[in-house]
Amino acid sequence: MHNRLLWLIEALAQHGLDGILVSTPENRHYLSGFTGSAGYLLVSKNQAELATDSRYTDQATEQAEDFQVVPTQSGWNWLVESLQKSGLHRLGFESEHLTVAAHQQLLEVIKQEPTLTSLSLVTTSGIIEGLRAFKDQQELALLQRAIASSDSAMDAICPTLQEGLTEREVAWRMEQAMREFGADSSSFNTIVASGPNGVMPHHRPTDRAIGQGEPVVIDMGAKIGGYCSNITRTIVLGQADETFRHVYDIVLGAQLTAISIVRPGMTGGECDSLSRSVIQEAGHGDNFGHGLGHGVGLAVHEAPRVGLNSDDTLAVGTVFTVEPGIYIPGWGGVRIEDIVLLEQTGATPLSKARK
Repeated sequence: MHNRLLWLIEALAQHGLDGILVSTPENRHYLSGFTGSAGYLLVSKNQAELATDSRYTDQATEQAEDFQVVPTQSGWNWLVESLQKSGLHRLGFESEHLTVAAHQQLLEVIKQEPTLTSLSLVTTSGIIEGLRAFKDQQELALLQRAIASSDSAMDAICPTLQEGLTEREVAWRMEQAMREFGADSSSFNTIVASGPNGVMPHHRPTDRAIGQGEPVVIDMGAKIGGYCSNITRTIVLGQADETFRHVYDIVLGAQLTAISIVRPGMTGGECDSLSRSVIQEAGHGDNFGHGLGHGVGLAVHEAPRVGLNSDDTLAVGTVFTVEPGIYIPGWGGVRIEDIVLLEQTGATPLSKARK
């Protein structure tokens, strides 16, 4: 955690900031180790404070060893007192998370305090998220445990599925299995999309019974120690017909092409094009509407973005999904998703479940 604070302080200096108010839960966890659901961080060159209420003060003291824990009740009084001691002039806040109402309240409190007339609140976006894109060994270990949980669940449950089970029943079996294989929870609501429902990439499971020979898209993830996994497999019960085999082979080829060719220094858009070109050349360019992938870590969707026109740089140490898909109205869809770690020599798949 100490190294992460040093990286943040260096980033703040590059952005012309004296400090930052952190409100995003994942960023709070990343910097401090605190997993409670309420609190703020105030970080500057000479300051590292974690403000939270009485429900979490003992937990914060135990988890956030590099931070001074500041008890709070309500409002911004704690922050005013801390800012008076710090002498900060340019304080960043996370504009994509702090609500308009909270921002207005903070402005009013600052205006009413004569000692803070020289303080400016500065909008920021993506500073800490940029740090989070690079995974250290501790993070990779937690990610690998989460990935192993969902991999094991996928491999254990898929062979047991039978005609007549509903999408909801399959989703529940998967979530139970992830727990049995060590997950703290699911990282998002499990997707099970059978037959024509598979045309919707984020379909919510229904009571539709799964039939023989139709594609079934299963997209799920586990969470362990705050870190998320994300995996998608497309299966068929019984014999796959020619259409399924044809579409599946295109999607698998598109995925393997990107995994084998992507290199450090490419942008997310360039990586996306590696898979997209395969699907376009096969005549299904209009049937692949979403981006190729996204970063995974404390959030199931985080930097870097791997999609059309993304200029995010894919650097050594970044972790992201590769998940091309083809979706045909009236028939269904095929999507295959794995998490990869980008190393100097290329992408190393971390997901191991059978395809």
